[in-house]
Amino acid sequence: MSSKSERKPSKAQISRHAARELVVQGLYQWQINPRPISAVEAEFRSQTADDDMPEHENWVMVMGKADLAMFHSLLHGVAAEAATLDKTFEPLLDRKLEELDVVERAILRLGTFELMRRPEVPYRAVINEAVELTKSFGAEDSHKYINSILDKLAAKLRSVEVANRR
Repeated sequence: MSSKSERKPSKAQISRHAARELVVQGLYQWQINPRPISAVEAEFRSQTADDDMPEHENWVMVMGKADLAMFHSLLHGVAAEAATLDKTFEPLLDRKLEELDVVERAILRLGTFELMRRPEVPYRAVINEAVELTKSFGAEDSHKYINSILDKLAAKLRSVEVANRR
């Protein structure tokens, strides 16, 4: 008998996780090189495997797994509401927003957007995905910080759901 943590993720879960990976990378690019988010998305979609650059093979693999409709929706949604998202989680930070690492900011924006605009996604799934993304892309131990912020935010934004789950 396997426990929940030992279960293999479904294809749909893998597809959604891959979409979130791409969103974080897209938001990162958008933050360090500001341009229309549609240009970032077009750049991502135009990437192809290049034998001389092994990282492109991984890129194409992630693109092939990703739920591209979800990628589009999240990328454009987060970009459109970035200022609102920042104002939502900023009071929970222990530093100024400008001092946040670019990756941390991208992940907090994504997590906040999902907590606010995607009620069909359980808050625990939003937080777990953000933690996993931070482990993949963020600084060592920054996943603990992201977890703390989003946990507090979930208690505010989804108080009924959180109360029913505890």
